[in-house]
Amino acid sequence: MTLSRQLFIVSRYCMGPSMSEHYFNALELKIDQLLAHVEQLEQENRQLRQQDIRLREERAQLVQLNDQTRGKVEGMIQRLKALEQNS
Repeated sequence: MTLSRQLFIVSRYCMGPSMSEHYFNALELKIDQLLAHVEQLEQENRQLRQQDIRLREERAQLVQLNDQTRGKVEGMIQRLKALEQNS
């Protein structure tokens, strides 16, 4: 026996027919709302994961660019020091 059928039997036993119908309509509406919310959260989660991937890739590129720039600046400093010593 399904959960909804069990709830229906219990509600019919505890409440009148119109009350149980109202109860199940309200329950169905709440379940639909929860399912819509879950779907929205899943979509948001997918978007956040994609954004995380893009940001990690961007960070890796920036770290690489930073390392390259640091190497170039250090090279320039060494050349300037060498020129200064030769003068």
